[in-house]
Amino acid sequence: MDLTLTTPALLFPAISLLLLAFTNRFLTLANLIRDLYARYKKEPDPKIKGQLKNLRYRIIIIRNMQAWGIASFFGCVLCMFVLFAGQLVLGQWIFGASLIFLLIALALSLREIQVSIDALTLQISDLDDLA
Repeated sequence: MDLTLTTPALLFPAISLLLLAFTNRFLTLANLIRDLYARYKKEPDPKIKGQLKNLRYRIIIIRNMQAWGIASFFGCVLCMFVLFAGQLVLGQWIFGASLIFLLIALALSLREIQVSIDALTLQISDLDDLA
């Protein structure tokens, strides 16, 4: 396989967009946590406490998604530097590692979506009880 400087550079836009999406998810959840926390302080409700627990877990997942995405980005930049220095084999290993880091970030993203769907399903289950 030929690995040139442009190969890891091709991942820059994809990783950047993923990191932006991860950050947007984080900010949305942070605002939701703040709102639910304020509601819970005014009127304690076990459902809100359960929601906050779920959101805390999702925030941890998103933090890990961001960390692995950044590690992937770092690996791509390091790979380019190593390739520039003429170390093709080392560059291939680093690029492979950065792809694995990206896969981990994507797997965590899938897990976070599953947890989100579970929370929404639980939320609307109240409607089934009312009908």
